[in-house]
Amino acid sequence: MTSERRPHPNGTDSSAAGMDQPLVSIIIPVHNARRHLASCLEAVFTTGYPRYEVIVVDDASSDGSSDTAASFGLDPVVLARRMGPAAARNRGAGQARGDILLFVDADVVITADTVSRVVQNFADHDVAALFGSYDDSPGDQGFLSQYKNLAHHFVHQQGNPEATTFWAGCGAVKSAVFRELGGFDEGRYGVPSIEDIELGYRIKQQGYRILLDKRLQVKHLKRWTLPGLLRSDILCRALPWTRLMLERGHLNKDLNLQASQRLSAVLTGLTAILAALSLVVAKAGYWIPWLMVAVVLINWKFYRFFVQKKGAAFAIAVAPLHFFYYFYSLAVFLGVWFDHTILKGRFKP
Repeated sequence: MTSERRPHPNGTDSSAAGMDQPLVSIIIPVHNARRHLASCLEAVFTTGYPRYEVIVVDDASSDGSSDTAASFGLDPVVLARRMGPAAARNRGAGQARGDILLFVDADVVITADTVSRVVQNFADHDVAALFGSYDDSPGDQGFLSQYKNLAHHFVHQQGNPEATTFWAGCGAVKSAVFRELGGFDEGRYGVPSIEDIELGYRIKQQGYRILLDKRLQVKHLKRWTLPGLLRSDILCRALPWTRLMLERGHLNKDLNLQASQRLSAVLTGLTAILAALSLVVAKAGYWIPWLMVAVVLINWKFYRFFVQKKGAAFAIAVAPLHFFYYFYSLAVFLGVWFDHTILKGRFKP
């Protein structure tokens, strides 16, 4: 069910230098992403790293994704029914022979040195897992795609290299650690969700280290729409992530959960409350501009980044989406907190 780097059928470079390198299993889950899978695989097969195998897991696609994989000489693992990326990655890991499992999404294009950089990171750092970020040049030129992918890039570039989470868009785990922990929780996450974040939490809980390599950057090809963005942010991330943190009894302070992000969400929530209150108490609206200015100042690096990358007009257009993001993030957190602590009787005064 796997195919190794061509033209070496056994997945190894015949040179002595190549044989000294660890075998990397590149695992690509795909569900109806044929239009991007070819670009993903083309990039994988042009890697400069000498020893790797490629495992594509087709999560019950109906668009011929398996045919695309086969056109590259691969024999994809095909799931009879859709089980989600957690299960697809686990099936791929079950077929893998490598010392390192490198997970790459089907709509992601790696660079020629991505695999080599992953291997070097494991050699240079005492870590069990590592991940990177999207680059600052998204594949789709639509406004929402540019906003979403550049925001992801910015957040990861601001993150702590000593990470407390994991990202499977382009992330690697030592195979021994992955198997020790039982892989992704496919029972809990049967749809695209926070299965990679949850795995990262378990990796850290066992005392292992995770590295965020900010120079490990890949291109994201996905075209975002507003319904898709909201569904992903709210249903697939904010809701399950908040539940997971409350169950663990610990709120992380990394990536988009940093103190500045939390404060921005609170101020945005106050802005919404005052906007509603101003309908009956006119003076309440006086504070709204000041709160909005405060949010912008707290996030001045974020807006400066967008000005530098896309210009002032784009950065201004991003602001309503950014404020809306903080609003629904806070709303979801408060809703899940109320359900977790009050409705389920877990409130501790």
